[in-house]
Amino acid sequence: MNSNNLGKPKTGDLVPSRYALRIGEIDVLVVSDGVLPLPTATMATNADPADRATWLDDMFLPPDAFDWPLNVALVRSGDQNILIDSGLGGEYPGFPRAGQLPSRLEAAGIELASVTDIVITHMHMDHVGGLLVDGVKGRLRPDVRIHVAAAEVKFWESPDFSRTAMPPSVPPVLRSAATRFFNEYQSQLRIFEEESEVARGVIVRRTGGHTPGHSVVCLASGGDQLTFAGDAIFPVGFDHPDWHNGFEHDPEESVRVRIGLLRELAATGGLLVATHLPFPSVGRVAVNGDAFRWVPVFWDY
Repeated sequence: MNSNNLGKPKTGDLVPSRYALRIGEIDVLVVSDGVLPLPTATMATNADPADRATWLDDMFLPPDAFDWPLNVALVRSGDQNILIDSGLGGEYPGFPRAGQLPSRLEAAGIELASVTDIVITHMHMDHVGGLLVDGVKGRLRPDVRIHVAAAEVKFWESPDFSRTAMPPSVPPVLRSAATRFFNEYQSQLRIFEEESEVARGVIVRRTGGHTPGHSVVCLASGGDQLTFAGDAIFPVGFDHPDWHNGFEHDPEESVRVRIGLLRELAATGGLLVATHLPFPSVGRVAVNGDAFRWVPVFWDY
């Protein structure tokens, strides 16, 4: 290797921004939408600040703010190409390193026109914002099917932020993004109640908790399983599944959902991907006493 070329990549990315794997006959591509800097206090609002500081220090993370990863996924089952969430989008000047999905799909040679279905785990701005970027709707198929839980749509008609602990500037932006998403894509929505089969081996299931219509996507094929957990699980949730995240609209229900999902994954050995776990966010869950342990997969080159 010519050392003079180090630090001078031919592309704009210094590190990989996509990771491919197969679940039986289903192809999965995890794509990084970038990172979202947030105050560390939002990830453990019911924890003693000293305990939170200890966890951050043990994880070699800064005490006040750190970068939340943003992951989306592309799934191919048969002749269907399914996008799970769409990232943040590009209209939020305070988050310049997020909203990378369009450019990273382009770099992967994936055209938005090839997407037949979109699953929205919930309507927070970092999950629907990518669909609000100028020009994106026009590049999607007119008949694209967008799957979202009925409880989620109903919630955002008059959202309740009374039990969240977000920075005060965030709720109006969340409300605006959800309203814009619904207004722009209403005719393409495929609304389900509790569970829906999006494609062969691809099931979207409402969990509630984080938002009333929050959903996870379960893939199963050839004896393999993978769950895209959206915002049901955050990095701190393995060690402290009872800690509340400030963006959870029903913190107690979120804890119940999180623990149930982690127990399920530990029992089945299925793979886990979640929006805010470090990219590529592919791993398994093990029981660790009264808590859990995250076991990242070894990258397969």
